[in-house]
Amino acid sequence: MSYIFDMQQLIRIAALALAALLASPSLASSPAEGQSKADYLAWLAKSPAARAKVLGFKSFLDMKNVDGVIPTWQLVRTASMWRECNGPRFEVAPFTEWTHIAETLRFVENHVEPVIGEVEALSGYRNGDLNQCSGGAKASAHRHFFALDLTPVRDIGRSAMIRSLCSIHQGRGGGYGIGLGFYTGLRFHVDSKGFRKWGSNGRGETSPCVTGA
Repeated sequence: MSYIFDMQQLIRIAALALAALLASPSLASSPAEGQSKADYLAWLAKSPAARAKVLGFKSFLDMKNVDGVIPTWQLVRTASMWRECNGPRFEVAPFTEWTHIAETLRFVENHVEPVIGEVEALSGYRNGDLNQCSGGAKASAHRHFFALDLTPVRDIGRSAMIRSLCSIHQGRGGGYGIGLGFYTGLRFHVDSKGFRKWGSNGRGETSPCVTGA
């Protein structure tokens, strides 16, 4: 009975939130490449299967004490190139992979956000086809939901962000098995697949933590 009640609550919340979001011109007219919160709520409203998976995922995160570190709707974003690749815009990873992201979220909560502030997740789990099409490495940590591509919410310069993240990674990353990579601008990658760092070509020696650039 508890599961049915929780599911009914999720459906009710999704429907009410979607109506409120669509009534807001600033949100309804400015989707983030089809992966905005309004898009997420519409996806939930249309798919009972998606609602059930999200409910299970949220329950797992709560059990691991990492629910709320990053909003669930951001954690199920797939790849920024989902449209070009004809892939899903949102997808819940297989439950066998959920334990991987819990460790990543714990590192973000304990060490990343206390230093650079709140972060937004731009990409999480990617199935094999979407990962390949979007240019991900064959052994990408996104494939098994170790990884998140993130960006700071508050205003921070790239150089300051890199210095902070490199310091965190050097001091605390080893204990969590953290991988740290940087893209252009303020987008960066964190995973808990193994302690390492890399730059634009995927090599450690080109990491901004090494080059300072």
